[in-house]
Amino acid sequence: MAGNGKGFRIFSNIVLAILTIFAVAPFVLMFVSSITEEGTIMREGYSFIPRDVDFSAYKYLLTGAKGIVKAYGMTILVTVIGTIANMALTMALGYLLSKQDLPGRNFLSFFVFFTMLFSGGMVPSYIIWSRVFKVSETFFGLLLPNLLMSPFNVILMRTYFTTNVPKEILEAAEMDSCSQVGMLFRICIPLSKPMIATIALFSALAYWNDWVNGMYYLIRRNDLSTIQYVLNKMQNQIDFFRQTAEASKIAKTTDIPSLGVRMAIAVVSILPILMVYPFFQRQFVRGIVVGGVKG
Repeated sequence: MAGNGKGFRIFSNIVLAILTIFAVAPFVLMFVSSITEEGTIMREGYSFIPRDVDFSAYKYLLTGAKGIVKAYGMTILVTVIGTIANMALTMALGYLLSKQDLPGRNFLSFFVFFTMLFSGGMVPSYIIWSRVFKVSETFFGLLLPNLLMSPFNVILMRTYFTTNVPKEILEAAEMDSCSQVGMLFRICIPLSKPMIATIALFSALAYWNDWVNGMYYLIRRNDLSTIQYVLNKMQNQIDFFRQTAEASKIAKTTDIPSLGVRMAIAVVSILPILMVYPFFQRQFVRGIVVGGVKG
């Protein structure tokens, strides 16, 4: 039996090692391609081994270094404030929906679930946010539309409160005259750290990767641009220059670092997430496992 257990552990480690290689390989390829000379990529394709090392892609990004640093700061600000607001609303609504005796609970649950499946569409949403709430050309245009609260996260939070917070503790707290707000902050939240970390990571990723709100609601306010919007704008400019060069034959298309810049943009945008994720990994995995088993 001991031998079989050891053999299984060896087999499991080999499988996990292979999966890890598959997971890490795209990031290695992305970075190597970002420092490879443009002509080499076009002639020989992508490679995991650096060839003709060239930092032209990063030099191109550094031409707008001041704007990129400012966009990073704006993205961090939006991500932090948006994640905190998202978590506050998600936990509050999830806690309410976890109460079986809440008046109108079924209607609220149906409303949340319905909005997870259907939306009003892009044009009605834009009209509501820009004309009714008037978030255009403001900081709130990056914060409020589409990202402030996710129905999926609310359902996850409600399910976690229902299945993982013992009712006996809540009943005892209620008998001790503890308010609902007190039970949320003193009992439910401390017992729900894995799920809170999971939802916070989902929310932070959504805010960090968002560039659509900037494109829709920030037409003139370039000072509010986020990193994803700035990088996407730079990529569109490169594509435009490349198409113009191909049509006019004025310059060689290989002189325009299109492929390398794409990879450099990906590296610049994903690097902060790779640096932060290890600090949330333990709670994130635990929240996913518990939510998957009991949700």
